[in-house]
Amino acid sequence: MRDVQLARLAEQHGVATTYEDWRGRRVPVSPDTIRHVLAALGVDPESPDTAVPRGPLPPAGVLREGKAPDLVLPEGARGAVETSDGSLLPFDPGLPTGVHTLRVTDDGAEHDAPLLVVPDRIEPSALRDNPRLWGIMAQVYSVRSRASWGTGDLRDLAELADWSARDLGADFALINPMHATEPRTPVEPSPYLPVSRRYASPLYIRIEDVPEYARLDPAQREGIQRLARPLRERGRTADLLDRDSVWEAKRAALEVLFEVPRAPGREAALRAYLEREGRPLVEFATWSALAEEHGTDYRTWPHRLRDVHTRAVGEDALRRWPAVEFHRWLQWILDEQLAQAQMTAEAGGMGVGIVHDLAIGVQAGGADAWMYGDALVPGLHVGAPPDEFNQRGQDWGQPPWHPRRLAELGYDPFRQILAQTLRHAGGVRVDHVMGMFRLWCVPEGASADEGTYVRYDHEGMVGTLALAAQRADAVVIGEDLGTVEPWVRGHLADRGVLGTSVLWFEQDSKGRPRPPGEWRTDCLATVATHDLPPVVSFLSTEHVELRDRLGLLGRPVEEERADVEARVERWRELLVELGLLDDDVDPVTDPAAVVAAMHAYLAATPARMIGVALTDVVGDRRMQNQPGTSDEYPNWRIPLTSGEGEPVLVDELLADPRMVARIRRTLGPVGGGRGRAL
Repeated sequence: MRDVQLARLAEQHGVATTYEDWRGRRVPVSPDTIRHVLAALGVDPESPDTAVPRGPLPPAGVLREGKAPDLVLPEGARGAVETSDGSLLPFDPGLPTGVHTLRVTDDGAEHDAPLLVVPDRIEPSALRDNPRLWGIMAQVYSVRSRASWGTGDLRDLAELADWSARDLGADFALINPMHATEPRTPVEPSPYLPVSRRYASPLYIRIEDVPEYARLDPAQREGIQRLARPLRERGRTADLLDRDSVWEAKRAALEVLFEVPRAPGREAALRAYLEREGRPLVEFATWSALAEEHGTDYRTWPHRLRDVHTRAVGEDALRRWPAVEFHRWLQWILDEQLAQAQMTAEAGGMGVGIVHDLAIGVQAGGADAWMYGDALVPGLHVGAPPDEFNQRGQDWGQPPWHPRRLAELGYDPFRQILAQTLRHAGGVRVDHVMGMFRLWCVPEGASADEGTYVRYDHEGMVGTLALAAQRADAVVIGEDLGTVEPWVRGHLADRGVLGTSVLWFEQDSKGRPRPPGEWRTDCLATVATHDLPPVVSFLSTEHVELRDRLGLLGRPVEEERADVEARVERWRELLVELGLLDDDVDPVTDPAAVVAAMHAYLAATPARMIGVALTDVVGDRRMQNQPGTSDEYPNWRIPLTSGEGEPVLVDELLADPRMVARIRRTLGPVGGGRGRAL
């Protein structure tokens, strides 16, 4: 009886008691896990009377534009809508899109709740105007030039986008998350574990592109260049990226530039930006200034500073206002350079431009967790259950949204993050898009496979995404790999969110490759992802040996290697059968031919978008990220290199006709979305 009551309580609060794993097996969730998750959500797991709070209104109402409200008001209740501009309208299908307030009078009592009126479907102009789009996928920090300071920056991104558009006909450049990193060293290398998703990382600033650099006297410029030279020298090697050294040098240079008097027009532009950003930027900059003294986990700060809303925090911010102003100024510089990258991409001819990646979450003690703490769940970590490539599951160490509290806020924290991500972008890739429906939540201290799913109101989450995309006229790609409920992909497709289809995963239940004509249309088609090995490494099974050394395999290495070799052979046979690859090609000794054939295969699918990894077209062998590891492997610190292990710089891509010719051969019939076949 006790377990039955626990199961009922879990169902009331969207906590799964069983789940289907990647093999299709039904797995029961431990009662201890269920109790821990309920307690973290603020529910007493020992009280059978604990129920979802009731009232005439849900935490938030969500209506699709032009459709009759499916929210039923109590008999006799009267409802009206106060729109975002202050108008009062009837509660009917004619409501404009936006975030409004639903006001209901029921039996003499007044109630209100956020009301989101959202697009039924995302229909960006880029997809309406083009039957197919293709683009380059790159990790910006790894793509360096002779002028950058040891890691790739926003000027490097702009030049990569311009080159791929003008020389190759690319429609977009899909990049890693640019989210904010720590304001002091050490800097977390993973772009998927930021301190904030709302703001960006100053690591990506090109120092010399800050207009105030031109106002420095010769001695000041020389001082800044002395900081840059050793980083540039290291950036011309294949050595691992050193973000700490880069940030320490850039921080010193940026402090000099911050003190340079700004021209009147520049000062006016800064003030306009600060006014537009308002309180959230002040809070982020305050966290950054406090973190420099107290550390980057606000949970270890003095108690008086742990709540963003307290008077003590405001007083402390005023005492260190120059530091707060510095961090606000950094975001303005980033905003300008992000805008320039997008404008350069569009001027080069890209139909979409930069597609930013939105990470699934943030550090538990970071800026967003401090700013949006009321909408997050402490004590739980977001992750993923065991799957084929990560057989022990994954724990990403990030707090999940609280389903009810986020809705009660009208999804405002999520809306802020999306608006900032899309401010200077033609699209967004939503990492782990299934998290808008349910998230695998792991109790702190438990292993990654001891979690369970917590469900969200997907109409509110996807509706918020659709509203942001409509306002930005942006393409939306959902990373829907791994364990996904079948209906989820259908819902996303109906709403205009493209899925992600990866060549290595496109196979039937018997492991046979799926013919290109059987792929779905509404997707971004790629050979691999940043969490998978480059094609060269996959073909040679190098990645199997790596995972074996790291203790990540759930079976003997010989079995894993044989399985991968069989998969490669099945794909080789299909490529030969389709006439895309010569029968005598050995995938291990001639991987470039196989890479070219695989991209020709992608071109034969009906996919609306095709992504080509820059690592694959230059022959890189090393993985950017090995899931399931932290310090055991240098994740996110791998510079772009050739198959021979030599560094590949943006300058070479721009100037070397042999490199362009090689890339053209690799891309083959993928072609440009604007009608230019390569």
